[in-house]
Amino acid sequence: MTVLWAERALLPEGWAENIRVTLSPEGRIAEVTPDAAPEGQRFGLLLPAMANLHSHAFQRAMAGLSEAKGPEPRDTFWTWRQIMYRFLDHLTPEDVEAIAALVQMEMLEAGYATNVEFHYLHHQPGGAHYDNIGEMSARIAAAAARTGIGLTLLPVHYQFGGCDRRGLGAGQVRFGTTPEDFARLLDSAEAAIRGLPDAGIGVAPHSLRAVSPEGLAFCAALRPDRPIHLHLAEQVPEIEEVSAAYGLRPVEWVLENCAPDARWTFIHLTHMTEDETRRLARTGAVAGLCPITESSLGDGIFNGTVWAAEKGRLGFGSDSNIRISLTEELRTLEYSQRLRDRARAIYATREGSTGRVIYDAGLDGGRTAAGRETGAIAPGLWADLCAVDVDNPVMAGRGGDEMLDSLIFAGHDGLVRDVWSGGRHVVREGRHMDHDRITGDYIACIRRLQERM
Repeated sequence: MTVLWAERALLPEGWAENIRVTLSPEGRIAEVTPDAAPEGQRFGLLLPAMANLHSHAFQRAMAGLSEAKGPEPRDTFWTWRQIMYRFLDHLTPEDVEAIAALVQMEMLEAGYATNVEFHYLHHQPGGAHYDNIGEMSARIAAAAARTGIGLTLLPVHYQFGGCDRRGLGAGQVRFGTTPEDFARLLDSAEAAIRGLPDAGIGVAPHSLRAVSPEGLAFCAALRPDRPIHLHLAEQVPEIEEVSAAYGLRPVEWVLENCAPDARWTFIHLTHMTEDETRRLARTGAVAGLCPITESSLGDGIFNGTVWAAEKGRLGFGSDSNIRISLTEELRTLEYSQRLRDRARAIYATREGSTGRVIYDAGLDGGRTAAGRETGAIAPGLWADLCAVDVDNPVMAGRGGDEMLDSLIFAGHDGLVRDVWSGGRHVVREGRHMDHDRITGDYIACIRRLQERM
C-alpha cells in the first residue's frame, strides 16, 4: 500500500484537513481518513485530477505553424483546416507515437490524469490501410504505456466530405472509414489497449457532416455501454450545411433523432440558440469545451450562462493541443463569459466560488466523458490525484475555495507538484518521470518532419 498525507484536500463532501489517502497495489483509492497524523508522502494540497476529454494528439506538432497571414482575405477555421491537412500528410506511425507521448506527458505535468483521445488519423497518405487497420490507434496506446496516463481511446468514424455524402477530399482520405472498416478498426483499437490496466474504449462519429444519420446510429450501437463523442455546432458554415441538408440546425437534429443522455459528449457547442442550449443541457449530456483551441480557431463563445442555469454538465479538453494548460482552459472559459456579458464571477454561486464551481464541473464532465471511475478522492475510484505546491506567493494564506481560485486565476500549471494516474506516480516535483527522453524523441521527430516537408 502507498500512503499519501496532505494538509488539505478536496473530498466529495468538501474541504478537509490532515488527510491520509491509501492507494491499493491495483491503483485504486483504498481508504481516505481525515484528521490523521502525518505519515507517508506529505503534501500541502491534494486534489482529484481531471480528465482531458478531447484531444487530437498529432496537431500538437503543428502548434505555431498557422499564425501567418494566408492567401485568403480572411483567415478562419476553414483556412486553418487546409494547413492541418497539408501537415498531417507527412506523419508516420512513429511520428504519431512520439507526438502523442509528448502530449500525454504535458497533460500529466499540467495536472490531468486521463487522456480522452478523439483519434481520426487512421491510414497511410493516400488513404491505403496499414496492414493492421488499427496501427495508428496502437501507437496512441503505446504512448500511454510509456507515459502512464489513463487513456480512453475514441476511434473516429469519418465517411463523407459533407452532408451531401460527397467523397472525402485529398486532405481527409487518411481519416476515411466505411461502416465495415470502422467496426474492424474499433475492434483493433480495443485489442491495442488491453495491455493497459485502466484504459477504456469509446466511439466517435466525427460530425453530422462526416457521418450519415444511419452511420451515426451504427456507431452508437457498436459499444452501447461506452461513451460516444461528436463534434457539434462548432462553426456557422457547419450549421448552415446541416440545416440545408436536414431541415434542422445541428443541435435540433440531435435532439430530435438521437435521444442524447449522459453517455453523449458534444464537443464545442459554440453556436447554439438559447432554446437549443436549454434543451440539450437538460438531457444530461456533457458539453466538451476546449476554450484555448476555440479561442485559437475563432470558433466562438459557448453559451455558458444559459447552460449553467439549466445545470448542464461540462468538461475540458485541449483539442488541437496548441497549448496544454489545465488552469488556462478553466480561466479562458470564465473570462470569455465575462467579456461577453461585461460582468464578473460568472460561474460563482452562493455555495461555491468561480474556481470551485468550474473545477467541480470539469471533474464530473471529464469522468463521464471518459467513462472512467474517477473524479473524486474516494475509496474504490482510480487514484487519479494532483498535489499542488502551496509554498509560493500565489497560494500563500489561501484556504478553502480560495485555493482553487488562486490556482486558476492567479497561478499556473507550474504549481502542479505531483500527479498520480491509476495510482502510478508519474509526475514528481513538477516533472514527468520520463520527461527528458520523451522530449528528446519529440524534437527528433520534428527534425525528421522538417526534412520531409
